[in-house]
Amino acid sequence: MKKIAFIELDTHAEIASNFMELMNDSREFFVDYYFSRKILEQLQVGKKNIFQTESSEILNVLENRNYDLIIVGTVHRYFTVFHKISKRHKTAAIVHNLNFIRLSKFQLFKNIFKRDFRFRLKLWWKEGLLSAPEIYENVNNLLVLNKSLSNEKFRFLPIFFNEFNEHTDSNMYTVVIPGAVSQERRDYKWVIKKIKDLEIKFKTGEIESEQRSVAIIFLGKAAGDELIWLKELDQCLELVKMKYFTEKVPQKTFDEWMNKANVLWCPIKQKTEFFSNPEIYGKTKMSGNIGDAIRYGKMAFFPESYPSDFTFILNENERNPFEIFRYQSEKNYDFQERFNREKIRTDLEKVLNDLL
Repeated sequence: MKKIAFIELDTHAEIASNFMELMNDSREFFVDYYFSRKILEQLQVGKKNIFQTESSEILNVLENRNYDLIIVGTVHRYFTVFHKISKRHKTAAIVHNLNFIRLSKFQLFKNIFKRDFRFRLKLWWKEGLLSAPEIYENVNNLLVLNKSLSNEKFRFLPIFFNEFNEHTDSNMYTVVIPGAVSQERRDYKWVIKKIKDLEIKFKTGEIESEQRSVAIIFLGKAAGDELIWLKELDQCLELVKMKYFTEKVPQKTFDEWMNKANVLWCPIKQKTEFFSNPEIYGKTKMSGNIGDAIRYGKMAFFPESYPSDFTFILNENERNPFEIFRYQSEKNYDFQERFNREKIRTDLEKVLNDLL
């Protein structure tokens, strides 16, 4: 059996969780998982092959164990540590922001002063920020989680599979917007405008409710200005129902609402940034809502600006601006056939074998 170490010390607990679920029953690979305390608290798992570790410890741990491959889930911190790992071990790194890894040392240094100065200064002074370009040069493989982003340089790592496949049959048509409510990466101003327009058209009879109520669920924590916007929106609605959360949404609650959804609404902005560097959703960065749609087996509305080959991604456009609130399809996308757990595990194992 080949041995792999999967390391996640920083951010993407959900990616680590997917990888773990797929590889639990693998007959080809044995995987040890090294998670920070923060990641373990999010995952709430406890098995003998899952270890709590921190950046100061991981190098010594790896030196005493013989792994065929080390996979790093996120390289956005602890650059000095990952630099040493990439030089000493056969390593693959998952890339979440393709433009970030192209930054030179000089560009990284300049961006320290653009935002979050204290934190970025720490990344430079204590965590070796300027060694980031060398890490990406040293690793044996760069991995992406969306096939449309893969090419000769970036290898596709399949980890998204369909876990839920419930379809609601209710008089309440439920539109779920999954993710933290933040204007930074999603256009909630546009969402609110569209909901207000729907309320007006219901009141005037311009759009018939088709004997079903519409509920909009903002399935993520709302705070600051965005929370004020949602409270004001809630006060002016009579016919459209809505729900929002002021605390982090528990996983059980998240699962329940996602399963109730008729469709997902993903108002992704085309342009965003990471470390004060431009990124473009669908071209240099993947939206996590793709994984949400696959996991829960839901059709999802994205802006036309988001390029995708998936047929379960529907375009939100001006030609039929209210389709999102009454979408019906006679032929549903078969998530179980395309993203069956066993099929994705087989695909993942093939990729891992190719990486060795």
